[in-house]
Amino acid sequence: MLSPLTTTGIVVIFVTFILLQREDLRNRLVRLAGSGDIQRTTAALDDAGKRLSKLFLTQIIFNAVFGLAIGAGLELIGVPSAPLWGLIAMILRFVPYIGALISAIFPLTLAAAVGDGWEMLLLTALLFVVLELLAGQVIEPLVYGHSSGLSPVAIILSASFWTWLWGPVGLVIATPLTVCLVVVGRHVERLKFLDVMLGDRPPLSPPQLVYQRMLAGDPLEAAEQADDFLKGASLEDYCDAILLEGLRLAEADRRLGHLDEERLDRIVSTVDELVAHLEAHHGAGAVSLAPPDMSFSPGAAIAIEQARAQRQLIEESSTSPRSVLCIPGSSKLDEAAALVLAYLLRQRGIGALAEETDALSMSKFFSLDMTDTSLACLCYVGQPSITKVQDVVRRLNKKNTDVRIMLALLGTESDAPSIGAAGATTASGSFRTSLEAIPQAISGHRGDATADSKDIKAS
Repeated sequence: MLSPLTTTGIVVIFVTFILLQREDLRNRLVRLAGSGDIQRTTAALDDAGKRLSKLFLTQIIFNAVFGLAIGAGLELIGVPSAPLWGLIAMILRFVPYIGALISAIFPLTLAAAVGDGWEMLLLTALLFVVLELLAGQVIEPLVYGHSSGLSPVAIILSASFWTWLWGPVGLVIATPLTVCLVVVGRHVERLKFLDVMLGDRPPLSPPQLVYQRMLAGDPLEAAEQADDFLKGASLEDYCDAILLEGLRLAEADRRLGHLDEERLDRIVSTVDELVAHLEAHHGAGAVSLAPPDMSFSPGAAIAIEQARAQRQLIEESSTSPRSVLCIPGSSKLDEAAALVLAYLLRQRGIGALAEETDALSMSKFFSLDMTDTSLACLCYVGQPSITKVQDVVRRLNKKNTDVRIMLALLGTESDAPSIGAAGATTASGSFRTSLEAIPQAISGHRGDATADSKDIKAS
């Protein structure tokens, strides 16, 4: 017993002096980290303090509930001094993973001694095994990960690493040390990999995740992400904030020459399957208008009449399944954007179809079917060449003079004002802007509809 008591005494002495000199030690740590960036050092210290305080409070509450459950269970089984064993289980459970097993030794021994048969011993063992498995393997990683900012996997890995390095002492302080490492990773740029690997923040943003799934040719995970997002947002928000941003990431890589034809085909195929999933599971009909509120303002009646006129226009245009023909501008990523835009138009009750990438090529242009088409919408994810856009618009006008033409410029908004063509409406910035401009383009109103500067972000 001499060695553990000596270690405990040393720990108590160090803790006492650290608490007495905490301000001085804090200032020395700030000086060591860099007095030239006091703001960042102070933020890191505050962040670590809040996370550790929350972690320790969570541990106390969680272990108290565990000890209460052990004590109540032992009382029902009939083991003597059940409250004492519950208190010991609560205290020893501060030692991760093995503390609860150590606390079970005393009740098991007592149950074997006072029980008439094997029933009390087996029930006591079953109580500890069930509660420890439920608490340690299911609830604890989730609760501690949420309170400390660590992922559940990071908690298990940290316990393994620090135990291998320092033995039982490392096991006890594994989670607090890892929390400190994650905080350092969040405030020091060169150590950011620690936050990425061990923190509980999503490693990829929603657009990055959907782009990665496009590259991998996995529409299932992208569909799951869409279902989760659509629980609290609209289809237009999802397509603008996630799908369009993912396609813009792909366009940036395509410009750098990082995407070959196989990967581009995979992206288009994934978007096609994702659109099919959305159409099957989120295939609501036309947009419903809210009931009129005539007392809102004097201009309410005018707004209602405009909404009714737009609804009538949509209903008239939806009589033909090809009233809007979404044509890819030049690349396969434009084909993916055309698939999404056509789907959103069908959701609004406008008949729309999407053509393939080579629809404007010389070999297929003359066979392009524009029967019963009111509007040809050219979709561009990247920044197209002004000369090519004007040539395409001119050829489409010659092919069918009754078809109106619109440019859906879905790249960055800063590129939009410099692109245009005579006889074509321009909508830029997002799918929502294009959807709002299409009814006016069908009715014959010429002009530019540019996106507002407000960015739509995923929640």
